[in-house]
Amino acid sequence: MSKIENLSGPERQGRLSRLVEQRRRVSVNEICEMFGVSVATARRDLDALAEDGRIQRVHGGAIVAQSAPPEGPALVRTLEQAEEKRRIGEAAAKLVEPRDSVFIGSGTTSLEVARNLPADLELTVVTNSLLALNALAEREDITLVCLGGMLRHSEGSMIGHIAEQALKELRLHKVFLGVRAVDVEAGLTNDYLPETMTDRQILAAGRQVILLADHTKCGRVSTGFLAPLSRVHTLITDTETPAEFVSNVRTAGVQVLVV
Repeated sequence: MSKIENLSGPERQGRLSRLVEQRRRVSVNEICEMFGVSVATARRDLDALAEDGRIQRVHGGAIVAQSAPPEGPALVRTLEQAEEKRRIGEAAAKLVEPRDSVFIGSGTTSLEVARNLPADLELTVVTNSLLALNALAEREDITLVCLGGMLRHSEGSMIGHIAEQALKELRLHKVFLGVRAVDVEAGLTNDYLPETMTDRQILAAGRQVILLADHTKCGRVSTGFLAPLSRVHTLITDTETPAEFVSNVRTAGVQVLVV
């Protein structure tokens, strides 16, 4: 293996990114040998590339980033991973306690949380999801608050400046939020950039953040950075999620419920 030495950090990281793409997997030791750098430098380069979503960090090296595919309309997605989403929603709903104030985000997995909320807990539920609003509209045991804002038609969700201003006024016990992709290094990412700021305000409104992500969302990276994984308190996922990913999330300090 020929060495490539005396490169600046950005040059080295650019070549390293292309190397991972070509080989699909590269170890730290291979990077040290090829670029003539220390283990610490190799790891820093990998961490920087992972943070940018250009690679995916694994134990001992890196692999090609698994990009999340484009997301279809919410009503279409209700049939995708339906059983996994139902189990995740049921498990999430069991975390709700009497007199909690909770936020239920948009998306088909979050909808399952709304459908499974226990009765007679004197809850306050805030949502920006028309699907969740419809599911809870006849629940007289729930104080239901719907955010205003600009309608994202494909998702049936309210986003934008008006929604964000309302969220700044809220201090809720729990936030239940779905996400397009979640990765240990790249964190939470979404594919619809205009929604990112709204989702950040949603995260800021909750004392506890419960992330809902079936196996198709885990270990993937999408276009827009939302938040680091450290912003999440609990991840609820399904049994098809790779054990290595679950272990790495737990090592990062996040509680994981596999259902």
